[in-house]
Amino acid sequence: MTTLSQRLSRWMQARMIKGVVPGPYDITVRKDLRVPMDDGTELLADLITPVGEVRPPLPTVVMRGPYGRRSTDTQARALAREGFTVLAQRCRGTWGSGGVFHPQVDEQRDGIATHRWVRRQPWFTGSVATYGPSYLGYTQWAVAARMQRDDPANAPDALCLITTMPDFGAITWDNGAFSLRNALGWTQMMDRMAKRRLLPLVLAMLRPDPKLTKAFGVLPLSAGDTVATDGPVGWYQDWVAHERLTDEYWTQQSHTASVPDVTAPVYMITGWYDIFLPWQLRNYAQLAAAGRPPRLTIGPWGHVSAGLGGPALSGSVAFLKEHLASGPHTRVTPVRAFLTGAEQWHDLPAWPPPGTTAQPWHLHGSGLLSQAAPDGGVTRYTYDPDDPTPAVGGPSLQPNSGPLDNAAHERRDDVTVFRTDPLAAATVLAGEPVARIRFRSSQPSADLFVRICDVHPDGRAMTVCDGIRRIGGVAAADPEPDHEGFREVEVRLWPTFHRFAAGHRIGVQISSGAHPRYARNPGTGEPAAVAATTRRAEQEISHATARPSRIDLPVWQP
Repeated sequence: MTTLSQRLSRWMQARMIKGVVPGPYDITVRKDLRVPMDDGTELLADLITPVGEVRPPLPTVVMRGPYGRRSTDTQARALAREGFTVLAQRCRGTWGSGGVFHPQVDEQRDGIATHRWVRRQPWFTGSVATYGPSYLGYTQWAVAARMQRDDPANAPDALCLITTMPDFGAITWDNGAFSLRNALGWTQMMDRMAKRRLLPLVLAMLRPDPKLTKAFGVLPLSAGDTVATDGPVGWYQDWVAHERLTDEYWTQQSHTASVPDVTAPVYMITGWYDIFLPWQLRNYAQLAAAGRPPRLTIGPWGHVSAGLGGPALSGSVAFLKEHLASGPHTRVTPVRAFLTGAEQWHDLPAWPPPGTTAQPWHLHGSGLLSQAAPDGGVTRYTYDPDDPTPAVGGPSLQPNSGPLDNAAHERRDDVTVFRTDPLAAATVLAGEPVARIRFRSSQPSADLFVRICDVHPDGRAMTVCDGIRRIGGVAAADPEPDHEGFREVEVRLWPTFHRFAAGHRIGVQISSGAHPRYARNPGTGEPAAVAATTRRAEQEISHATARPSRIDLPVWQP
């Protein structure tokens, strides 16, 4: 008989995971199971199980993350109501688990020990799936390939990877630019969790945090954590001190190279405005090239969008039942993607979809974006790190990651803009645009930030996608300059699936920063951990006919 508490729990789930009707099973919860690691450390976990017999048996789901019970409870309970047995574990050094939390470093060994332990338990159901977003996805990547190679009997049988990637170094130093807003914001959040300062955590989701805002303006970068958290944080100090992704500090945490070795079925779900989007789609491409393309859903979501929870849960449940419990086939095609600008879902055989070709569009000195070759000239602007070009939206750990109007931003003197004539017919982009800019700076180091906007007839310039690259930094692999000092700088933009309507214009803006999304470039070329001196930079974009600046747009013509 369903109790009042069970009915209340179902009602809460329906409110918190919109669009998902709670499953048929009542559940029981055993809190704070102690899971032994190989070094004797014990990690805490909750076991959520359905009440009654489940036929056919569904897999045991393992969720491992550092954010505490509240972050996993709703999804874990929802999975259990569908008939899954769920173990939700807190990572080493977090929320009562033993040891010290070193982000990413211990997840492979602890994850392997946990999977071996799960299969020895009396409640184990015969197969194991992993599930979860963000860091909970990283913990899945950390074990999957290694166990399938070295310990296949205990390896996970399926993975559900939500808004995640297997190498957090690549996003921390995004093409040489430090992802300040995410790195410092996450550090402050984790510091407050460790200190159980929950009220500031809640308030930070509702309004800008004054300490964090102040910390964004601090130089050198190594001083930012002290301002944001009242003291240095070890992992943040490590992040700013290791600009090269080839450093052992990062390579020991990266599981990108082993992605093609994952042989278990994989379901990926992400959003066009997620902080991990480019890397997750490249992981998709790695598995597809290995002959094992994942099931993929890409929606109109950011990292913490409220509308993501329902599709993530329902899509994962259907996937796991199909692959591990002889459930019905529920997808018409392997890929389902939301076309922004048209607000339509499309079923596709692959990503990018067949029929996509790269079209070069040239930047003209007049501000025109055209397929015709430019006739020479130079566009100039000044970047002042003491008044850094601000970020307007963009993927973040905040709810407001979707498209924003750039019209006012594009009137700044440190932002240059190139636009097509009004389009005669609708144009759809599907893939990663690539800008190739002939660029010269007066300073040893500079950033190139490139953004595509959908320019509406009423003047709005709405975000589509963007990308950044640092030149002259500690880890930069710079192209050689020509005899005039110009370098052809390649900037890969965020993937997109967007329809520009007829009468709209494609806009490309170029600047040298997006602060505080990315740390400002002081211009000196010094290591980020110690650079405190700033230099104004005179930046130039060449429109030479022989080697023009351009952007290659992935145009889809199905």
